Amino acid sequence: MEQEEDIERMKILAFAEQRNGKFKKAAFEVVSVAYTLAQQTGGEVIALVIGDSIDGIASELGEYGAHRVLVVQDPKLALYSPIAYARIIVEMAARENATVVLLSATALGKDCAPRVAVKLNAGLAADCIAVDIQDGDIRATRPMYGGKVLADVKITTPVKVLTIRPNVFAVQSIDGTRPQCDVVSVSLQDADFTARTTAVTIGSGKLDVAEADIVITGGRGLKGPENFKMLEDLAEVLGGAVGASRAAVDAGWRPHGDQVGQTGKTVSPTLYIAVGVSGSIQHVAGMSSSKYIVAINKDKDAPIFQIADYGIVGDAFEIVPALTQEVKKLLGK
Repeated sequence: MEQEEDIERMKILAFAEQRNGKFKKAAFEVVSVAYTLAQQTGGEVIALVIGDSIDGIASELGEYGAHRVLVVQDPKLALYSPIAYARIIVEMAARENATVVLLSATALGKDCAPRVAVKLNAGLAADCIAVDIQDGDIRATRPMYGGKVLADVKITTPVKVLTIRPNVFAVQSIDGTRPQCDVVSVSLQDADFTARTTAVTIGSGKLDVAEADIVITGGRGLKGPENFKMLEDLAEVLGGAVGASRAAVDAGWRPHGDQVGQTGKTVSPTLYIAVGVSGSIQHVAGMSSSKYIVAINKDKDAPIFQIADYGIVGDAFEIVPALTQEVKKLLGK
């Protein structure tokens, strides 16, 4: 009975990640998930934004279900500092008596969430692909063992921390009133910045594979960095992003930010095209939740075909350019 009462008055703190004064798509997904949970419990969604001079964008989160928005801004917070960000999230959770803290399972969220959970003495469910209220409890579904199984988990601690996999949950646009936005001051110390990001380099106009709805990934079968150009051509026509397997990244053909897999980024696009990718367990762990998977490989026994919805056995250097031309015709480009 006591737990049901806690659920009924649930306060959800949703950390909305931004970069350079613009929200990432993952921020809207986190707030949307929080709103869905709040609707089931009559709870409140409190969004949290951290950065420098970001109070002007805070009200955007109201469109996705935030009832209130807390803004913590400081020039020193312009770039991610794990200790400072974790401390702020913990302080805001305590300030609001939040029983649920939601973050996205981006690189930042994966780094920050465990720190937050430890400081809040909270259980952590990471990389969730489904979150719901069942029998008065929050239940989450998350992949385990490299995506081979799905586990339904329940966090039993009073405060619960969850990270949600990007590009899995639908972004909901809510017709509501403008949220209350409060700029909150947090006393930060030099010790909060002993570890910090010093620079972020982003390719001009480049779509992040973790947020793209279409991803075309190249592997060792492309034989060299110059051959990723044909994937870029296809991605441009489809409006997608280009990814790479670990083998391609380790060979220096693509930057680590493009890597898809267990040691890279986890992606969940609507369409995933694997070109010259064998399909190791580590790679599959990072893309198996894609809605539709297309594999192009000259090896008919490549493991990637075991999870592909559609497979093409053949020479990628002939197939991909031909596919690009056909898509152009269909789209009238």
